[in-house]
Amino acid sequence: MSIARASIDKALITWLLMLICLLGGIWGFATIGRLEDPAFTIKNAIIITQYPGASAEQVAREVSEPIESEIQKMGEIDFITSSNKPGVSRISVNIESTFDGTELPAIWTKLRNRVQDAQRSLPAEAGTPIVNDNFGDVYGVFYAVTAPGFTDAETHEIAEFLRRELLAVDGVADVALAGLPTEAIYVDANPAIFSNLGIAPTALATALANTDTRTPAGSIVQNGQDIRIQAPAGDASVDEIARLTIGVGGEVIDLLDIAKVTRGRVETPTEIIRFQGQEAFTLGVSGKADLNIVEIGQRVDARLAEIMRDIPAGVELQPIYQQHVVVDEASNAFLVNLAMSVAIVVIVLALFMGWRAAVVVGATLLLTVVGTIFVMAIFGIEMERISLGALIIAMGMLVDNAIVVAEGMQGDMAQGKSARDAAEDVAAKTQTPLLGATVIGIMAFAGIGLSPDATGEFLFSLFAVIGISLLLSWILAITATPLLAHYFFKVGTGDAGDQYGGPLFRAYRATLNLALRLRWLVIAGLIGLTVVCYIGFGQVKQQFFPDSNTPLFYVHYKLPQGASIHRTAEDMKLLEDWLADRDDVVSVATFVGGGATRFMLTYAPEEALPTYGHLIIRTESLEQIPPLRSDLEAFGRNTLTAGEFRTERLAFGPGGGAPIEARFSGPDPVVLRELAEKAMAELHAGSDQLLDLRTDWRERELVIKPIFADERAKAAGVTREDLANSLLLGSDGLQAGVYREGDRLIPIILRTDVAAQEGGAYLADQPVYSSAAQAYIPVLQLIDGYDWEAQNTLLRRRDRVPTIAVQAGVAAGVNASAVFNEIRAGIEAIDLPEGYTLEWGGEYESSTEAQAALGKQLPLSLIIMVLISVLLFGQIRQPVVIWLLVPMSVNGVALGLLGTGLPFSFTALLGLLSLSGMLIKNGIVLVEEIDLVRAEGVGFRTAVLDASTSRLRPVVLAAATTILGMIPLLSDAFFASMAVTIMGGLGFASVLTLIAAPVLYFSFFPKARKADAAATAAAKA
Repeated sequence: MSIARASIDKALITWLLMLICLLGGIWGFATIGRLEDPAFTIKNAIIITQYPGASAEQVAREVSEPIESEIQKMGEIDFITSSNKPGVSRISVNIESTFDGTELPAIWTKLRNRVQDAQRSLPAEAGTPIVNDNFGDVYGVFYAVTAPGFTDAETHEIAEFLRRELLAVDGVADVALAGLPTEAIYVDANPAIFSNLGIAPTALATALANTDTRTPAGSIVQNGQDIRIQAPAGDASVDEIARLTIGVGGEVIDLLDIAKVTRGRVETPTEIIRFQGQEAFTLGVSGKADLNIVEIGQRVDARLAEIMRDIPAGVELQPIYQQHVVVDEASNAFLVNLAMSVAIVVIVLALFMGWRAAVVVGATLLLTVVGTIFVMAIFGIEMERISLGALIIAMGMLVDNAIVVAEGMQGDMAQGKSARDAAEDVAAKTQTPLLGATVIGIMAFAGIGLSPDATGEFLFSLFAVIGISLLLSWILAITATPLLAHYFFKVGTGDAGDQYGGPLFRAYRATLNLALRLRWLVIAGLIGLTVVCYIGFGQVKQQFFPDSNTPLFYVHYKLPQGASIHRTAEDMKLLEDWLADRDDVVSVATFVGGGATRFMLTYAPEEALPTYGHLIIRTESLEQIPPLRSDLEAFGRNTLTAGEFRTERLAFGPGGGAPIEARFSGPDPVVLRELAEKAMAELHAGSDQLLDLRTDWRERELVIKPIFADERAKAAGVTREDLANSLLLGSDGLQAGVYREGDRLIPIILRTDVAAQEGGAYLADQPVYSSAAQAYIPVLQLIDGYDWEAQNTLLRRRDRVPTIAVQAGVAAGVNASAVFNEIRAGIEAIDLPEGYTLEWGGEYESSTEAQAALGKQLPLSLIIMVLISVLLFGQIRQPVVIWLLVPMSVNGVALGLLGTGLPFSFTALLGLLSLSGMLIKNGIVLVEEIDLVRAEGVGFRTAVLDASTSRLRPVVLAAATTILGMIPLLSDAFFASMAVTIMGGLGFASVLTLIAAPVLYFSFFPKARKADAAATAAAKA
């Protein structure tokens, strides 16, 4: 007994299957995890090492090199980069993408062991390397908190209260605070007084260091009980620190007599954050893995609403990004689009096949979708951007199986067959070809979803959901569809006449008959049209990921190296004021000194630099972004001429980096800068579409170098360290201790009372303490003047080799790939000295790596797909006919994208793969039908005409329902390119299936043609 017949005879089992799909889908939709992007592991760790007083070159040589050389011994490393600044080494370790998230904890442990081993080789003055393997954590619920009128201490209390309360919310993994005001206790000493008194700076520093130390005082035993002795409490206020006394030469001196003690903000903060032009700090909340971010976000919002009554009036929380809201809106939009697509399918089927067929196919489609969600929930596949896209991509293939079975049964039952006989007959002819075509459609995506690298991890849900939905659609097509047809279709009397005798069928048969007569002309025309369309496809704009649906965009601003963070903040204020006058701006979040906390997976925070300014601008709608961005570009570039100003749209893919990037590597920084200058000249000459030419080493920075007089200094008993400490005391100040306030440790900074003055002329009179002479000596007696030098203060390395990157952007709407082709030859023609290399980065590197990863998997998938098609027919010619159609599927895609002006994006690539699957499925069923009709003894030409005519309605209906079902997606920025790809491609593919496939089949069997012609001639004779 066939499965289709059994589905009617054993109706209870079929109804049970349908009920499981329906109720399971409802349960799955209510419980399934929801995310914005697939859970994707960022295989990157950052190692920060402090090396105070060292230049960038010394940091690279003495700190980064030992750590990098030790890390490089790990087999899991892909590449290592480092950023070396005066006093700080920042090493970025990138793990091979073939390692998944479950293997990373062991790799990070191994990394820490390597770093610990390397620490023994570091200079004694270097700090302990800090390994941060949480660099990829996403804080999707992201707020700006403003507290005008509150002291810095009160602001910290508010921040800690919020963090503490939100960490207790169910499902919250971490809460990150950023931008809080940094305070210090400043002890501004008068150099004239303490030098006259002969007080050593170390004596002052030691006294300040002991103001609030934690020191054990022992214990005593009394009456058999240990009683701990607690040391006296330290100074608990700034006033108490000010009343500190110092012993000098047998006398006691009050600190207030020689210094002024104040509490205030550090004068050079590492980060400044503002929201709507008002000082703020940020609060980022991350959810635990595999949980529904929508529910977590709603719980966070509910808790915030509860605790706001405990927060002082005037404190406001303003959302910068709410991932749970974005995900919820995307899920709801998907449901609306899905409902509209199903409705369109039902309406089209009702018009062309009657309402009974519409109900049968529509119900099967709905069961397939909800059943897929049920299976996703069981296997922990979250509902996110990629998995939702997979359901939409599969929609065209899902409806095809049910239409084939329903159309076949409807025709047979109209001829008088019972539902059971019709189901068995149709299933016998179509279930195997449909299964083979379904597996081929799944394998079209296997190369992407099963790739062992990062691409496979990111897109696994695409492959999984398409596989689940297509297999389920086949199962339901041979079970649920026959049962529903049994209930809804009527059995005819058998005298309904030819079911394919209508005017549409006759017109198609006549057209196909003409095409068979003119087959060589048709084939030549198809080849010519394909060549033209491929040429046209080369003119289609390329885009890796489309712009986001969220109405956000960024501003990036960089001043030359050496500029202060306050100057950067002042420039950003000009932008804030300009944006404040715009009605189309909802909010502006300003970050100075570094990027924002990673609030979405595809956001790449910039490295912390005082010269960097960043804006996150929100508008009311996506349509407002292009004109606002254009106006802002014009204002920013004309007003902020001292720095590099650019804007960037929020995209659905990985962010950061430059579209065009050339990396030069070699040993000598001077030669590297020369090569970079040559490259920038070539870029200028090669294209006028480039913007913001720059290098990632930025500009050299002026450095003051005292010329140390060794002989005089030795005679005076002064070392280089003594001189450095004296200059530090007269400039930034020396951290002498910490002041404890709750869980905060506020540094105590000892400096001279002239240290905060503009310029450094006063350093000429700075006294230097000689421990040997126990007296102060003027600095001018210890140096032979000062020298000025331009130094590299931002040295970058890649795999332990100094590497400078020349970067450039492209204008909005300009194809970066086309610009790259214009400038590539000129850059590669640069003569490189021995020992120097050139590598391409930017979009070229990203796309090349993605294509290479895809190329490793696609051959296996292609072999399996071809093998299945050969096994289905047991011959070679039929599969060749089908596979010859695939290259022609690009024709409709090229016409659609060129006609709409949309780019060929990553989602369009997925649409093209889906299109290929639909085309192959239609081709398999058509060719199989021709073989079956021929097997009944029908003449060759007649068999081709009859079989093709019988496939006209299901092919046209499947194409029409899919094309019309894509209409709701045209307004979705993420799916628009994919929708046009499928709509245009499928429209043309239908012609290929109904005309090209029969013509090719007819042409590939010359013996059958001759035998048919001979039989026809004999019949006439």
